[in-house]
Amino acid sequence: MSEIPFRPADAIRSIEGMSVEEAFNIYFVGTAGCGKSTLTAAFDEWLETQGYDSVLVNLDPGADTIPYEPDVDIRDWVSLKEVMKEYNLGPNGAQIAAADLLALNAPKVKKVLDEFKTDFIVFDTPGQIELFAFRESSKKIIECFGSELAAICFLLDPMLARNPNGLISSLMFAATTNFRLSVPMLTLVSKSDLLSDEEIDNISNWTSDAYALLNALEENVSTSQNQINIEILKALETTGAYGELGFVSSETMTGLEDIYNSVQEMFGGGLDRDAR
Repeated sequence: MSEIPFRPADAIRSIEGMSVEEAFNIYFVGTAGCGKSTLTAAFDEWLETQGYDSVLVNLDPGADTIPYEPDVDIRDWVSLKEVMKEYNLGPNGAQIAAADLLALNAPKVKKVLDEFKTDFIVFDTPGQIELFAFRESSKKIIECFGSELAAICFLLDPMLARNPNGLISSLMFAATTNFRLSVPMLTLVSKSDLLSDEEIDNISNWTSDAYALLNALEENVSTSQNQINIEILKALETTGAYGELGFVSSETMTGLEDIYNSVQEMFGGGLDRDAR
């Protein structure tokens, strides 16, 4: 599998002048059910097997259960159930309040993270993507933890990405997240083990050739819808948000090395950092 591209190109950060002791902060972001938690845990495990030290962080205050044991858990500071009770809010209102409380508690979490001498900090973000992508508090959190060496892994739902309409809407969501949070981003199709070889080939073809995607759209939508999609594609291409995707899977551990390689390319010119 080829190395995962990252976009936009002008978002690449340089590590010149920074301490090699600083950790890379990797945020896994995506819609509910796309596999964020399992892939976060899988990437953390992969780093450990490669000799790198990593810290696994849960940033979802509303998570009932998670498929890993976090090293740092935001629920130690902010709990959705406690927010609902204290402020007399329903689940949705409590999620919003918890997101803002997370930002207020970010300096406390940062102090804990600073105690770790680690290579990577891997963040599992809230299941409701709008709470992370569209709240100003999330930008504050990333800045507090260190935005200079931060990157986002945006996960596309494979069941949406295998359809041309779903792929366009998913890419729009990814682009919006990228522009909102303003850090380098990898766009990945998660749970790729659920896709057939033909579906993977289709997605790869659509994201490497805009005309192929347009032809696929013409077979599935009306003329008026197609015109809208053409304009969306133009916007995605112009902003650098349209391009080839990576395919990852926590089940088969596919693509995890490519995530590592892309992060190294972003911050270290492709050179491996020394494992601790």
